[in-house]
Amino acid sequence: MKLTSHSKIIAVVILLIAVTGIAWWLAPQKISTEDRYSTVTLSRGPIAQIVSANGALNPVRLVSVGSQVSGIVHKLYVDFNDRVKAGQILLELDPALTEAQLQQTEASVLSAEATLDLAKSNEARIRTLFAQEFVSRQELDQSVQALKLAQAQLAVARAQAARDRTNRVNTVIRSPISGVVVSREVDLGQTVAASFTAPTLFKIAQDLGKMQIDSSYSEADVGKIRVGQLATFRVDAFSDREFQGTVRQVRLNPTTQQNVVTYNVVIAVNNAELLLMPGMTAYVSINTAQREDALLIPNAALRFRPVEPIYPPRVESKSPEIKQPDVKSPEIKTPEIKKSEIKKPVDKKQAAKLAEKVVAQGSSSTIYIMENGQPKPVKIITGITDNRYTEVLSSGLENVDIIVDDKSQTAKKPAAGGMRFF
Repeated sequence: MKLTSHSKIIAVVILLIAVTGIAWWLAPQKISTEDRYSTVTLSRGPIAQIVSANGALNPVRLVSVGSQVSGIVHKLYVDFNDRVKAGQILLELDPALTEAQLQQTEASVLSAEATLDLAKSNEARIRTLFAQEFVSRQELDQSVQALKLAQAQLAVARAQAARDRTNRVNTVIRSPISGVVVSREVDLGQTVAASFTAPTLFKIAQDLGKMQIDSSYSEADVGKIRVGQLATFRVDAFSDREFQGTVRQVRLNPTTQQNVVTYNVVIAVNNAELLLMPGMTAYVSINTAQREDALLIPNAALRFRPVEPIYPPRVESKSPEIKQPDVKSPEIKTPEIKKSEIKKPVDKKQAAKLAEKVVAQGSSSTIYIMENGQPKPVKIITGITDNRYTEVLSSGLENVDIIVDDKSQTAKKPAAGGMRFF
């Protein structure tokens, strides 16, 4: 079918409209800067800087009870979770072997004593005959040497007997401290071999009412941690409850795994309710600094950087006066923690004051403010952060529009499914 001239004109017009629409759709849109940027004004409020890590709950003092002698477990007196007192018998090894060894060494002592008596008699007789010139000097020297040798052999035999008596006593294993049996490593009838190293028979926790968390903090966070700071933690067994502790020690010994350096931070925990058990995983958070009324800026504003071109052309104008804090007055120093502060229990108020002392001077950052409809860079001094908001130490920003996002760049991000053409 042939198209008429009128139909051709209509088809050309429709084609032109379609091409114009596609070109408009694909062309970059020029929007006004007032509509292009998302801005916020700063607000005041509380902020806390927290460093987090995982750790394990352990008794403050955990003693491993071993055995110095070998033998078969003959009697077993305690089991898991039993409370024991210092000196209480935990188990007994079969004493048959040590008894036989003791009898042998005691017999050796009797033999050495008899040899010594004979050597004394011979030495006295030879000395009398030497005085009457019936024997030579050599025979006298030999008798004296035999006497000294008999005395040495008796001393050796007595030392061996003392050792065997000690081994017989050591077949009875006693508790070195008062506490709770956390682990039992042997059973009745099991052979205990103590050839080279002392085997572990029991593990006894001295006091489960006072525990500690051994946590590992990275080198980037450990510089903010001080003894006496308050710590909060959670455990999976009581996920709806938050427990508290106090930083007791920051150990100097580093641990390096896959080029990551960490330090052990010990958290003292009061477990008076005996809810926490050894080995539980604790998710620890330490409050290293806190402000009650700080000027807060969203972290998105610190990350924002404008993308050129900016429409319309930029107009120069006088910007608001931004005052930077005087880093010399007041001077913020990291104080030395006194030993008296470490030993005394720390409550929330004392811990908050201690955290305030250890905050550094702050760092420099660049933000962008709206000035006559255009973004303008401004350097500010920032303080602590909670990873969502950051404290602003500079003044003069209370009523200034600060850019946090470029909506034109957000709009250019393609949809997940994309656009289909047929």
